[in-house]
Amino acid sequence: MNLRDARVMVLGGWGLVGMAVCRKILEREPRTLLLLSLRKSEAEEACEILAKDFPQVEYIPLWGDIFVTEELKDRNRAEIMENPGLRRQFVADTFERPTEERMARFFLHRIIVKHQPNAIVDCVNSATGLAYQDVYTAYYRARNALEMARENGKQGGSLVEETEKFLGTVSLPQLIRHVQVLHDATTKAKTHIYIKVGTTGTGGMGLNIPYTHSEERPSGQLLSKSSLAGAHSMLLFLMGRTPGYPYIKEIKPAATIAWKKIAYGEIQRKGRPIPLFDCPPEKAEKLGKDFRRNSKGVGVALNRNLESVYIDTGENGIFSTGEFFTITAAEQMEFVTPEEIAQAVLWELEGGNTGLDIVSALDATVMGPTYRAGILREAALRQMAKLEAEHGIESVAFEILGPPRLSKLLYEAHLLRKSVKTLQAVVAQSPEKLALATENLVKQDRDLRAAILSIGIPILLRDGCSLLRGPEVKIPPYAGTDVFHVTPETVDNWALNGWVDLRVANMELWRRRVESYLERTRQVDPQDTSSNFPWDGVVSSESEEIHPGKLVAHIFIREEEGARIKR
Repeated sequence: MNLRDARVMVLGGWGLVGMAVCRKILEREPRTLLLLSLRKSEAEEACEILAKDFPQVEYIPLWGDIFVTEELKDRNRAEIMENPGLRRQFVADTFERPTEERMARFFLHRIIVKHQPNAIVDCVNSATGLAYQDVYTAYYRARNALEMARENGKQGGSLVEETEKFLGTVSLPQLIRHVQVLHDATTKAKTHIYIKVGTTGTGGMGLNIPYTHSEERPSGQLLSKSSLAGAHSMLLFLMGRTPGYPYIKEIKPAATIAWKKIAYGEIQRKGRPIPLFDCPPEKAEKLGKDFRRNSKGVGVALNRNLESVYIDTGENGIFSTGEFFTITAAEQMEFVTPEEIAQAVLWELEGGNTGLDIVSALDATVMGPTYRAGILREAALRQMAKLEAEHGIESVAFEILGPPRLSKLLYEAHLLRKSVKTLQAVVAQSPEKLALATENLVKQDRDLRAAILSIGIPILLRDGCSLLRGPEVKIPPYAGTDVFHVTPETVDNWALNGWVDLRVANMELWRRRVESYLERTRQVDPQDTSSNFPWDGVVSSESEEIHPGKLVAHIFIREEEGARIKR
């Protein structure tokens, strides 16, 4: 795309890569740069620095945690996890259904919809931010609370608290919710392109990586980060295969990223100085039966902090000379500069082909549908039709593939086929007659009725309040309880998603669907024998008779915009 006069949003713009990306983009003279960082001071500082070199651009600093709601964006995770009310809100925001209202509460969603950027470059180290919440430490705490509860014969407040904290560190649901929010917001904002600067989690090294976080090699925490990085790439891959949404790209550096500055000064770890302690030989601790990892009052405080020469690598922290020498040595992580990453991002933004886009690489290498399978599909369908005829049975749906909506639609189409036979008959009859005909069929055909109910799909009769059902139903799904309050709205929602619905209103919907389907087929020139003819819509047993599979595929593609765009 042409970046001149565009509105560009850079997430993580204060960071090492983020600032390099901003500078490259500003060379193209965008109208507005929306620069987001975790803290207000960082966002404002970055805008001030950039404005000195590129004064003609409008700068909008934004700040907060992009993985949480507006109310929580300025609180750190530790604060959220220690506050019972905030913790419950955070867990609910992560795990509950992604309703329109819930999605709109997320900070990232709000700023994208409000500012409507033409392009978004995401330089936030998402995998580190989510994976380094340390689910393993949370597990040990929850395990200890469970053991204590068993010993006491009851479940105390500690168990509830630690379980909630454990749920708050489970990173994959948080990543999924983040991508759901991003997907919804960029759609509403009509964002043209989204580029992610991702990570491998190990600086391009394998399971033999020497740099770890525990005695394990590699540590579970490090592998959590790599797992999240891979999961993030696959979710972006799926976004890139969704029609009507932004172009999706990801640049994934596989080396240490360095550097921001070289200096002498106070050494800080997690934003805090490292106080110096000494332990004179005469005060050596004698090893006994037990060893306490952390112990206050041990050692002699020197009342000053550690100072040394360091190199600042941005989000990865600061390294000593020895550490930097080792980590960047040949056959170790080595390193890549932020300017090189920024150049790749700029090329991709402008439509260039760097060969470094992970999403394109996945697109080019995944194995898609094949010519042979397309030919064999016809043979499989013929064989299944033959067996149906031999056994006098119609194979409609088992509710194994899912979702329940697929089974519901297939059986509703099947009921129409059994009761009125043809597509033209559906259009010709009133919704009231269609509802009566399908209900009479359900009441008279016990085997058909049992086949529907036994797979967990209930049948809502014409009156809208009588329900035929088996011992288990698929909709509504379990949501912490098996008891649900019935309202007209909930019934409509359940019927839409997984109940065979014989009400008049649903029969009217089917009439409109069939009319749309017939209208589309009438637009096809029957004399056309070119490759432009929609031959892929022709399946075995084509006739005026209703074909449930073909009709439901049409609904999924046209009505629900669920078409595959890449093959």
